[in-house]
Amino acid sequence: MSPKPAAEVKAALLDAAIRLLAHGGPEALQARKLAAEIGASTMAVYTHFGGMGALVDEVAREGFRRLSANLGEVRDTDDPVADVLTLALAYRRTVVENPQLYAVTFGQSQPNGQKVAPGDMTSEESRRHLSEEGMEAFGYLVRGADRVIKAGRFRPASEFAVAAQLWSAVHGYVTLEVAGHFGDGDNGVDQVLIPLALALGVGLGDDLEAATRSAEVAIEAWRG
Repeated sequence: MSPKPAAEVKAALLDAAIRLLAHGGPEALQARKLAAEIGASTMAVYTHFGGMGALVDEVAREGFRRLSANLGEVRDTDDPVADVLTLALAYRRTVVENPQLYAVTFGQSQPNGQKVAPGDMTSEESRRHLSEEGMEAFGYLVRGADRVIKAGRFRPASEFAVAAQLWSAVHGYVTLEVAGHFGDGDNGVDQVLIPLALALGVGLGDDLEAATRSAEVAIEAWRG
């Protein structure tokens, strides 16, 4: 039997890493277990990634790719505030479905002592050094913020700064939710995330009544 193409083996190792994370947490992400998952030797990890550090970096990039895919499913409507909240709900769903993957993606866990280096997003210069995958995911929030500002719903401001505030709010909420602080099901969405979104929106310049209507539109679409 001829050996599998390198790209196929590399993809299999990445998929195996994400499965191990989902079922066993960061402690399960070991070269020996990865190799066993795909029926290869531990050398495969080093041959195709150069080591566990590079593999963890690739896991993080894959996390951003999956996040971008879900955020990209949100379609524009004539209500940009509702669209931003829909992006937040898509973000939340993505992380809740695989919290271990996103703990690695955002540097909150360290498999085998390997941690993804954080990136500085506070200036145009520093953003040039961030991964393409991370910037693509963040770009959905930037574009959403820009639409809201141009629609006059938020005060004039840097779309990057506004997107970073939106990101901070939703990621902080989701981090607490997956840790179990808001109970099971969607209670936290109703009791915490939506009020948080309204408070932030009004703080950024939106009218409370208009923001509430937008939230109702987003929630109705989310619940189907």
